[in-house]
Amino acid sequence: MTENRTHISLKSKDIAIAYLLLRILIGVNYFNHGFTRIFKIPGFVEDTVKQLADSYFPEFLVRINSYLVPPVELIVGVLITVGLATRSALIVTFALMIILMLGVTSVQNWAAAGSMLSYGIVLFILLAGSSFNIYSLDHLRRNRRKLADSADDHQQSMVNFLRNNFWIKRRLQHRSPNHNTFK
Repeated sequence: MTENRTHISLKSKDIAIAYLLLRILIGVNYFNHGFTRIFKIPGFVEDTVKQLADSYFPEFLVRINSYLVPPVELIVGVLITVGLATRSALIVTFALMIILMLGVTSVQNWAAAGSMLSYGIVLFILLAGSSFNIYSLDHLRRNRRKLADSADDHQQSMVNFLRNNFWIKRRLQHRSPNHNTFK
């Protein structure tokens, strides 16, 4: 009996491009969340306090977190979009989403919770697939560092080679002063 199997082949470059586009998509989303709120933080804080009035969280905690949300969204949005400190930005964003999830589920806002789960899935894909983050400032910086380290290693190897050969030559000359091997 033969099975008819379809072989699916994924190309690394295509996955890397898909990763780039997904990273930019979620980065722009967080950037705009932060950017549209950053100049209206007091109003955002008051709205959030009202939305979470029936939660079990004390108002001062809601206020503190609400003041932090817009700048954090703005910063991680920029970092994720350009691919700089991507892993750290994704982890911070995950932590932010956990905090926000605590808030919306404490008042049983299940629609918002469902939406947040979608964000969580995208963040998971980006964090788990970070090896495909080759179109980013992180990758560019890593390659430049490798190139600089490689040049340093090469230079150090040359210095060691010359130093060792110099000392070998000197030792051989001192061992047998009448022997003219290196002249």
